[in-house]
Amino acid sequence: MADITITMNGTEEIRAVFGEFDRNINLIQKAFSVTIFARGGEVKITGDSELSVVKAEKAVKTLCDSFSRGEAIEEQNVRYAIAMVNDGAEGEIAAISGDCVCVSYSGKPIKPKTVGQKKYCDMIRKNTITFGVGPAGTGKTYLAVALAVTAFKQKQVQRIILTRPAVEAGEKLGFLPGDLQNKVDPYLRPLYDALFDMFGQEAFARLSEHGAIEVAPLAYMRGRTLDDSFIILDEAQNTTREQMKMFLTRLGFNSKMVITGDITQIDLPEAKKSGLIEALKVLRNVEDIAQNRFTEKDVVRHKLVQDIVKAYDEYQGSAKTGKGTWKN
Repeated sequence: MADITITMNGTEEIRAVFGEFDRNINLIQKAFSVTIFARGGEVKITGDSELSVVKAEKAVKTLCDSFSRGEAIEEQNVRYAIAMVNDGAEGEIAAISGDCVCVSYSGKPIKPKTVGQKKYCDMIRKNTITFGVGPAGTGKTYLAVALAVTAFKQKQVQRIILTRPAVEAGEKLGFLPGDLQNKVDPYLRPLYDALFDMFGQEAFARLSEHGAIEVAPLAYMRGRTLDDSFIILDEAQNTTREQMKMFLTRLGFNSKMVITGDITQIDLPEAKKSGLIEALKVLRNVEDIAQNRFTEKDVVRHKLVQDIVKAYDEYQGSAKTGKGTWKN
């Protein structure tokens, strides 16, 4: 039996680390097969394995450090701390602290929540073109929009342009009611939602009317040169190679581009190759173009989203080696 005692900085820190109904500490106990309890101003960790006890101590201290920096401790933070401890990289979490990308319309600070998200934000700030590739829920689009809003408010750019290919995934555009704009709006809805969060609906409508914000299908980009703009291409895995080349060559002076996508969710016909996959290969060594790869550890949605992404990755990996097959 191994045990470690941690001296805490008051009851508030203990309450924050343990969480409501001990929710946070229960996750750590389950992850490392240890027992954790508080007595007075101390927290004691016991377990059969010394390694497990040491890992649990690192997870608790990581949460203490987050609390000391004034950060809220939520389930996602706890699960991320556990994952980083298992990877031996818990020390990297401190680097995330203090980076406020933007403040939403409701006054909520928007910050990177994982090391992968922090690297992504730094890449966008540093480079003219950045690719953000990874699974759903990693904040690829939302953080890009937040950085675009910050650049716009600081007058670094004059326009924000958000676009995505209107590729059908089970429904036909022609079956939807309304004119062309009504038909493509559902494809653009995630982009509208992000902008509403940042600006509020009234300011968004006013800026859109004046041309400072543009949300449009990718086809609308052809033939244009986009100067003084922050341009985001979302769902880029559904671009063809021709569309991707067309988009990239729209880049004008004093502009920045962010291309986001998930190469595991391609809705193109089988005969079509994804322009995103090709671009990642063609441009990997070009200066001032960065590529950030997110993993399931960067998923900041419900825990099950992370588990689903991981399960699919593992299954598809086994399928490639002949150990798994898709069944309808």
